[in-house]
Amino acid sequence: MMPHFKIRLTLGTLLLSVVTASAQPASSPASTGQDPAADLIRQGQQKAREGQHDEALAIYRQVLAKSPDSFPAHVQTGVVLDLKGQYAEARTHLAKAIEIAPTPENKAQALRTMAMSYAFERKCGDAARYASQVYETNIAAKDLIGAGEVANELARVCLESGDLDEAEKWYRRGHEAALQEPNLKPDQKDLWDFRWEHAQARLAARRGNKVEAQKHVEAAKAIFDKGTNANQAPFVPYLVGYVAFYTGDHQTALTELQKGNQNDPFILSLIAQTYEKLGDNAKAKEYYQKVLNSNAHNPTNAFARPLAKQKLSSK
Repeated sequence: MMPHFKIRLTLGTLLLSVVTASAQPASSPASTGQDPAADLIRQGQQKAREGQHDEALAIYRQVLAKSPDSFPAHVQTGVVLDLKGQYAEARTHLAKAIEIAPTPENKAQALRTMAMSYAFERKCGDAARYASQVYETNIAAKDLIGAGEVANELARVCLESGDLDEAEKWYRRGHEAALQEPNLKPDQKDLWDFRWEHAQARLAARRGNKVEAQKHVEAAKAIFDKGTNANQAPFVPYLVGYVAFYTGDHQTALTELQKGNQNDPFILSLIAQTYEKLGDNAKAKEYYQKVLNSNAHNPTNAFARPLAKQKLSSK
């Protein structure tokens, strides 16, 4: 029987960890006793944030030479290797991290990092083998918001991998799980309803159904306009731009995407692709180059970085 512990690695927590090169242990090295080289790990993370991937990798390998079972060193090594495009080698370290994870929270983190590794290669099915384990554990622990966030994250991986049916399944699971959370506050319900309409709009756009996509865009806007989740503001122009791009209105796509978060590599990648559609290859190259400034190990970079590297190598 599965133990009933709560793994409260929310999407926000995960994204914070991956933006800082992903996967510090949930507890400090001193408290777990797993990492005698915490200072070196921090140095490696700083190098990774600065885009000095070879230097970061050298530091992590130095740690592993002395502490072969260092959980954070294996996870960080996997992250950096993914950013370098060395996916098979990355996964040997992430598999080791899953095996030796000292706490349930660490294991969940390693599983999600492995799932994200497969996102870099647009492999929805492989990502699902790992992320679904965290989802099921959260469901068993009755951490329904956490389960919803894991499901949504996996759904986005599947969407951008081109597996639209699987993406829809996981978006639906995420929405349904979150709405079953006891004592869900009205603003939280609005947030999850906004995310569900947002997802349905993108799915419809990818399926070429412009009318259906626009219906869900308007529904998402109506929920946002209630004013209960003002921090979702950047996701409105992103949605409008995404739908416009995939339904062939590239000028609207450009206008709206430029209102979105200009530090988001996925949005920058969409802008680059939009410029290509509009015939401006110089601007496309400029935006692909901006994508490479990100060293995050998350969905926004998993799809943007490999594409940018491919496009820049061919120009």
